[in-house]
Amino acid sequence: MTRNIKNHLQKKVGSAGFTVFIFLLTLLFTALYNSASAGDIPYVTTKPASGAFSLAVSGNPAPIFANANDHEGVMMALKNLQADVKAVTGTEPTLSTDKVYGKQVVIVGTLGKSELIDKLVKLKKLNLSGLAGKNEMFISQVIQNPMPGVESALVIAGNDKRGTIYGIYDLSKQIGVSPWYWWADVPIQHKSNLYVLPGRHTIGEPAVQYRGIFINDEGPSFLGWARAKYDGLNKSLALNGKVTDGGVNHFMYVHMFELILRLKGNFLWPAMWSNAFNDDDPENPILADKMGIIMGTSHHEPMTRAQKEWARYNGPLTGANQKDWDYSTNADVLREYWKTGIARNGNKEILTTIGMRGDGDKAMGSGTAKELMSLLEQVIKEQRQSIAEVTHKDASKTPQVWALYKEVQDYYDAGMRVPGDIELLYCDDNWGNVRRLPDLTEPKNPGGYGIYYHFDYHGGPRNYQWVNSNPLPHTWEQMHLAYEYGVRKEWIVNVGDLKPLEFPISFFLDYAWNPNKYPANSLEKYTKDWATQQFGPEHAAEIASIISTYGKYNGRRKPELVSPTTLRTSTPYSLTDYREFETVVADFNKLRDKTIALSKKIPAQYKDAFYELVMHPVIASANFNEMYLATAKNRFYGDQGRVMANDESAKAMKLFARDAEISKYYNDTLANGKWQHMMDEIHIGYTTWTEPKANKLPDGNPNSSFITVTPAPGAEMGVAVEGSADYWPKATTIAALPEFTKYPNTPRYIEIFNRGQAPFNYAIETGEPYVKVSASAGKIDKQERLWVSIDWAKAPNGTKQVPITITGANGSKVVVQAVVNNSIPVPTSGFVLSNGYASMEAIHYSKMVNGTKVKWAILPDRGRTLDAIEAAPITASRIENPGGNSPHLEYEVNIADTGMVKLRVFTAPSIDPTHGKGLWYAISVDDEQPKKVNIDPLIENPRIAQNVMEAASANEIKELISTHYITKPGKHIIKYWLVDPQVVLEKIVVDKGGVKPSYLGPPESYRVTATKK
Repeated sequence: MTRNIKNHLQKKVGSAGFTVFIFLLTLLFTALYNSASAGDIPYVTTKPASGAFSLAVSGNPAPIFANANDHEGVMMALKNLQADVKAVTGTEPTLSTDKVYGKQVVIVGTLGKSELIDKLVKLKKLNLSGLAGKNEMFISQVIQNPMPGVESALVIAGNDKRGTIYGIYDLSKQIGVSPWYWWADVPIQHKSNLYVLPGRHTIGEPAVQYRGIFINDEGPSFLGWARAKYDGLNKSLALNGKVTDGGVNHFMYVHMFELILRLKGNFLWPAMWSNAFNDDDPENPILADKMGIIMGTSHHEPMTRAQKEWARYNGPLTGANQKDWDYSTNADVLREYWKTGIARNGNKEILTTIGMRGDGDKAMGSGTAKELMSLLEQVIKEQRQSIAEVTHKDASKTPQVWALYKEVQDYYDAGMRVPGDIELLYCDDNWGNVRRLPDLTEPKNPGGYGIYYHFDYHGGPRNYQWVNSNPLPHTWEQMHLAYEYGVRKEWIVNVGDLKPLEFPISFFLDYAWNPNKYPANSLEKYTKDWATQQFGPEHAAEIASIISTYGKYNGRRKPELVSPTTLRTSTPYSLTDYREFETVVADFNKLRDKTIALSKKIPAQYKDAFYELVMHPVIASANFNEMYLATAKNRFYGDQGRVMANDESAKAMKLFARDAEISKYYNDTLANGKWQHMMDEIHIGYTTWTEPKANKLPDGNPNSSFITVTPAPGAEMGVAVEGSADYWPKATTIAALPEFTKYPNTPRYIEIFNRGQAPFNYAIETGEPYVKVSASAGKIDKQERLWVSIDWAKAPNGTKQVPITITGANGSKVVVQAVVNNSIPVPTSGFVLSNGYASMEAIHYSKMVNGTKVKWAILPDRGRTLDAIEAAPITASRIENPGGNSPHLEYEVNIADTGMVKLRVFTAPSIDPTHGKGLWYAISVDDEQPKKVNIDPLIENPRIAQNVMEAASANEIKELISTHYITKPGKHIIKYWLVDPQVVLEKIVVDKGGVKPSYLGPPESYRVTATKK
């Protein structure tokens, strides 16, 4: 409220009246906020307002009217609305189709299908301007005196079937029914009074035509759950007369279809690992079409035939080649098989996948790329001929999509093309990084472009199917890129078992509806709004923080990729350097404790939903990472003969048992056993890309085991120091701690451990009094960590090496050297290089230089550690010759000496969408000529290219290195130059030889903050 408006109101009503006005306004907005859905403008309140429609008063809801000849899907949605209103108010509204009853009535209908809606428009009682010619759009409008006997009406009018359905479910969200009320057990808050504010309400039309999910990789969890809950309910035989549906039938799909519609989606690739949607249950496609779901099949299931159907179909065939999924030898059989698939669709809404891959998500047959391309061109040509023959209309009249997945993209890159009416479905790398996009300099494909994206994957370099590991900022960055490049025909995302991916699914479909509504800096608000939708506003901010944080932690290294492999970079978090793995686990445990504390404040009715959406992924992931830390320590300590190794194996097995308890609770107790088997996914013990046969520690290798240390007789001292995998006195090298500096003033640790049966006493002496140790003497039973610090007020200038002498069992001695560097000048601004490196987060630039047409854009929380930076607009042209005043970021760093340095630049694992031009940035020190670096060079060997891509995807980072020379000590400016806007910068490390192996890179260096320019 501006000062002028405030003063005007105070003059009109006085100070007391103004206070009352503000209080009432606050109540109104609170009531609105409690009813609003995630990110939507609220138009339902629990407080009466002038001109508002009384949807429910004192628990008595207004009746609903719809013409009987409206779409059946509309009528099904209205029955759900009846149930929703009853769940909110306690009373079910009546639904009539023959006559309008009541003075206050809800009127619902589709233009051209509802006589009453059409009549109200004709009489100019209802203003639906802006609706005609739109796709899947609705308008909700409160109108007065629409007809004799009716004083006020809430009219929900759609321009087509789904438009009306979305209007119905939008009202359900506004009154407080979450789309996840069934799939995540989100409770519905009771409200006796509901008022719809006056005016027109709409969310517009969708930006993307086909918006859907793919149930995939669904064994064992989803399939086990469906079998337990729905198997046997369907009494209809499959089309082959004998195959059972395993519970994946219309009794289950009715809930899934409803969820998709409530989330404003319209499209589904159905479960296909063990099922055939059309063949298993004839009611499946009928129900989908009635409810308004457009069906498709996955990238390797052409002509609407599921993969599982082929084995069923070809069983009776007797010819030598008739069972082969090979068009070069079995074209006649396959052609008839596909024709049958098209014919059974009738007039249902279908997006038909065309093309051909090998049976079972493999490449098609053998032969040269040229031969396979030629065969695939023949396949598509004859598939379109079959479509035309069956439908009796030109093939271009049947919506079709060609998925450029895996090897098919190689054919496309080699020049293969299809008729222009066919949609081109681009794909990510299976890890959420888009591989190809349209060339903006070429004519657009008339059939449009789509994207097949992944929140779940079964394949190399390793499956990720257990818990949500998809940070929202990553999804936003890549889908924003796709949208801005014109990919607006189809967005389909692999969601595995659907649960536990509720949050990213919500965002994906919300973003597909209106990408412009959600800029990068809105994701925190989106998450809070989503938490409010599920749990109310009281704890929404804290819940949103937890959801975002666990997504970030799991996203930087997906759990299935965590495994105790090598010693130094076990898991691959480092055990020895930067306290990396310890910090990862400590951060997760801190989040766990925060979540458990919050769970005690959550009202009882929200407990199940809170566990599913918030608590389970946090406590399960925290337990998982701590379990692997203990497993890695067992190996590390075992190699050194520490008796503590046995404690770590016992701890790991205790946490392993806890993991099983967490899954068992989810499966058997949560929501009274509603989600039985849904958390059956194997996730512990991976050694290859695919899951082991069962969860197993220390890994899935049958011959692997924990290290058991047999203590030496008596007592035997060992000493380890931070930053080293060695131990003393065994090692022949000098025991030295990482260098001590004021910038940063970081303590370092020494670990004294026992390799024997008996405890022993130790004593410590330091060579200088300014070197402090947390204990000067003590007793070691198993081990103790001691902290070494520096009293800088007493430390002399220059660099000194100070011995720390440890005397232990049987008079054994180990000398640890502490290098104390008090020669670094006091910095006035910028980062300080110490211990041989300066690590700088992208967001902590000292100066940002923008261009006139292209500017830097902050991507909050996009980095593995902090924020990231890219350029906008993302479609801007490449800057071929960066320098001068062209866009760049500057980072001040203080370097005490001269010589060669490596600049390690950490970027998101973005992929060149042009296939050949690369993705470039440039970098320089001070005023040197910028050096251009390609983060995604073209690799001709497909096997090597695949391995490089998978490594970057698994690590969720690319690290690029360039060499530079520092000519003088002092302050220097690292300049990061824009070349391609799609490069996402996360971190820059100046390496003067001190960078140690780690996963996340060195933690950020000491920085003196100056005002950003």
